[in-house]
Amino acid sequence: MKLHELRDNPGAAPKKKRVARGPGSGKGKTAGRGIKGQKSRSGVAINGYEGGQMPLYQRLPKRGFSKPNRKAFAVVNLGLIQKFVEAGKIDAAQPVTEEVLVASGLVRRALDGIRVLAKGEITTALNIEVTGASKSAVEAVEKAGGSLKVAAAAAE
Repeated sequence: MKLHELRDNPGAAPKKKRVARGPGSGKGKTAGRGIKGQKSRSGVAINGYEGGQMPLYQRLPKRGFSKPNRKAFAVVNLGLIQKFVEAGKIDAAQPVTEEVLVASGLVRRALDGIRVLAKGEITTALNIEVTGASKSAVEAVEKAGGSLKVAAAAAE
């Protein structure tokens, strides 16, 4: 087989429909766009437009509320903290602060603070200082012999 003999499998790539190439093509002259009107022109995109009738997205009731100044916390599970301690990326002797978690690569960005959740098991006694934590996470850390301090800013 030579390079010029390479062909796609039959039917693998359908032939492109060439429009506006004369009456014999079946898509000549107006190229299947009809005569006149907005949709026959180029550069027209009317998604969601229903010809003057109230569009569906405006007819449906709006529900809920998005708090514009809500806080976004980076979430960390206890199991992951334990994994990083075992891998030597977090020093168990030092207090585990938000800066330590970011520096170790466990959290990419602190956002409005870091919140610790109780998923996974923790066996090392750690002193953790973060913005927020679930009650079960606090209990799990204290059960392992450590302490979990929550910053006063998270009390709001």
